[in-house]
Amino acid sequence: MANFKGHALPGSFFLIVGLWWSVKYPLKYFHQKVKNSQLNHNYPRLEIIEAGVRTLFSIIGILAEQFVPDGPHLHLYSEDKWVKTMNWQHSTMYLFFAASGITDLLTYLVTYVPLGVDRLMMAVAAFTEGFLFYYHVHNRPPLDQHIHSLLLFAVFGGAISVSLEVILRDNIVLELFRTSLIILQGTWFWQIGFVLFPPFGTPEWDQKDHENIMFITMCYCWHYLAAICIVAINYSLVYCLLTRLKRYRNGEVIGIQKLKSGHTCHTALLDGSDEE
Repeated sequence: MANFKGHALPGSFFLIVGLWWSVKYPLKYFHQKVKNSQLNHNYPRLEIIEAGVRTLFSIIGILAEQFVPDGPHLHLYSEDKWVKTMNWQHSTMYLFFAASGITDLLTYLVTYVPLGVDRLMMAVAAFTEGFLFYYHVHNRPPLDQHIHSLLLFAVFGGAISVSLEVILRDNIVLELFRTSLIILQGTWFWQIGFVLFPPFGTPEWDQKDHENIMFITMCYCWHYLAAICIVAINYSLVYCLLTRLKRYRNGEVIGIQKLKSGHTCHTALLDGSDEE
């Protein structure tokens, strides 16, 4: 959809997934250090739920692109011309992410699916997104082209990161790097919407002003810094929360042990005072 909502929708999807990953991966990383952790046993179930949600997001995106009032309604070619190719490109992007989500589901539900196929399919989906967007903005005003081309750095960066995870699985550095780029994609889709389709009656941007292009480039760097800060803050919060819970549980165990020890001594004292 070539409007504000058409950019806010995928932006919201990417942002939700990125924020969830910024909590999930630190949780998994810290719990992997603890044997017989409850999260380690429930992790596959968590992955299945996430894959289902990501697949649902993709299906919603496809339906939104196809069945909005001015959408193609599943018509690709009509009256000797292509119908709403921009909507079809967005639908194709969602289709590959849906395939990635389904692959994740199969990885955890079907035992004979090779480990790593889920990451490979996610990388393919990301590369497809970047490939589509590279040819998405030709013959457009300079600012429109530039603000979309900046998105490619996050998309291809994420694709390369996921590709490495096929081999280096469960690498916390790669996972957090990917997470920061997904958050960047989410916030940047929103930024594109605000720049190209200003809501609330705000003035339109001059598409040919070089100063606007320079500002947008600088703004992109700010977005990524904010994404890094979000990942770092959530990582720290998870660490602090787990550390506090561990101390609480250790204190609770020590208290129970002391209580049992005191109860044993008291019982022994009473037993010794009995007369036969």
